[in-house]
Amino acid sequence: MSVPIYDDGVASGLLCGVLFGYVLESAGLGSPRKITAQFRLTDWTVFKVMFTAIIVSAAGLAGAVAAGVMPAGSVFIPTTFFWAILIGGILLGAGMATGGYCPGTSAVALGTGRLDSVFFMIGMVLGTGLFAAVFEPVKGFYEAARGPQAQTLSALLGIPAWAVLAILVIVAVLGFALGSLFERRHGGALTAEQITGDASGGRVQEIEVVSIRTG
Repeated sequence: MSVPIYDDGVASGLLCGVLFGYVLESAGLGSPRKITAQFRLTDWTVFKVMFTAIIVSAAGLAGAVAAGVMPAGSVFIPTTFFWAILIGGILLGAGMATGGYCPGTSAVALGTGRLDSVFFMIGMVLGTGLFAAVFEPVKGFYEAARGPQAQTLSALLGIPAWAVLAILVIVAVLGFALGSLFERRHGGALTAEQITGDASGGRVQEIEVVSIRTG
């Protein structure tokens, strides 16, 4: 058996994309309020969903390799360019914090009819085109601080893959506990009613929580 399913990855990529979008929307991440709340540390749904996805994917890949379903070297591992990642991460984080979308969640939001996501989709396309247009002049900076070719955390830390997975699980448990603590301090995670347009109800609840604390 070959992975992905006897094709060039289009069918399996489309299936994974649909499932990923369904999970994002089910978790409420198609709403910008969820993502901006993560940056305010009042709602940790983004952390919980994404870290769960990381652990499930890591465990699934490890299991597939161990079972012989997937060859160990069949997963593409991109080379790390530290300066490019640093600047790109700052720009992406700033856009998510101010606007409430990332490329994936803006696509999910567009599929559910949120018109504000259209502007993010347009910006994503224009930004990609602009980067392609100026790539040659900035290529030297982009390729600066090049990391080792296809280096994994296991190779970087000099520990087996199962140990890396165990560390991820520990970090996730601690992060979930910390996130839940912050959520309780701010009145709980945003509800479905709050992220689907009941802004007034959410605002009243926020005012009540603040009143209780200050009173």
